[in-house]
Amino acid sequence: MSNLKGLGVALVTPFNEDLSVDFDSLTKLVEFNITNGTNYLVVLGTTAEAATLSTEEKNEVVQHIIKINNKRLPLVLGIGGNNTMEVKKQIEETDLSDFEAILSVSPYYNRPNQEGLYQHYKVLAATGKKIIIYNVPSRTGQNIEAATTVRLAKEFPNLFLIKEAAPNINQYFDILRQKPEGFNLVSGDDEFTLPVTLAGGNGVISVIGQAYPKEFSTMVQLAFEGKVKEAYEIHNKLVEITRLIFAEGNPAGIKTILAEMGILKNVVRLPLVVATDGLQEKIKKEMAKI
Repeated sequence: MSNLKGLGVALVTPFNEDLSVDFDSLTKLVEFNITNGTNYLVVLGTTAEAATLSTEEKNEVVQHIIKINNKRLPLVLGIGGNNTMEVKKQIEETDLSDFEAILSVSPYYNRPNQEGLYQHYKVLAATGKKIIIYNVPSRTGQNIEAATTVRLAKEFPNLFLIKEAAPNINQYFDILRQKPEGFNLVSGDDEFTLPVTLAGGNGVISVIGQAYPKEFSTMVQLAFEGKVKEAYEIHNKLVEITRLIFAEGNPAGIKTILAEMGILKNVVRLPLVVATDGLQEKIKKEMAKI
């Protein structure tokens, strides 16, 4: 049903010192991931600092990634928001011919109840497009409960996948246990990737994965094959750096790593700022160990 299995990465948007989009570095990042085992690319997610990109910049980033990727990997496009009718309109008006699916975050700031969340996704499902539900309570201020996810999954087959990033891992397990056939779950939390995949998940949409695609995709593959011990060896090697990159917000941490690797410049847009010197030192030390 879906090609979205294994390691998906939520790509950052590289910037130049003058804060313009750095397309040369974006090319490098996409090529690095394609050649090192990433299974699919997520464009204009939160990690891309999409909230700070103009409409024109978003279009340029999308077109650039489509061109560089050249149909080698499946692509997912982020289209979400807290104005349901506006999100629906955007989905309907966007050319999705190059994309496998839409990743749509649950409405933030408004904080709808479970019925409101259900109705929101019901409206998006009516577009007929393949849509990934994205639950990330730490960013939206509201959790899509397992029962709501399962209800949506049973009623709307084109809501075929959830990127689950609830802080409570039991919620992932509840969905995996109760979901209908044909509906899948990927981890939206890098640190939960391995246990969730072993429990029947479809892998991860990852932040750290774009810096260590070879290791991370290997870990997920080992989990699919039931090679638990080998998979946990990789998990344990990467767990410290995974925690460090989120210590001061995303994508400040991952951009520190990618800059150190020579893939892009360490620049983010306000209201985000680059990682503090102390955190950058910790990240570099941990990178040296890996």
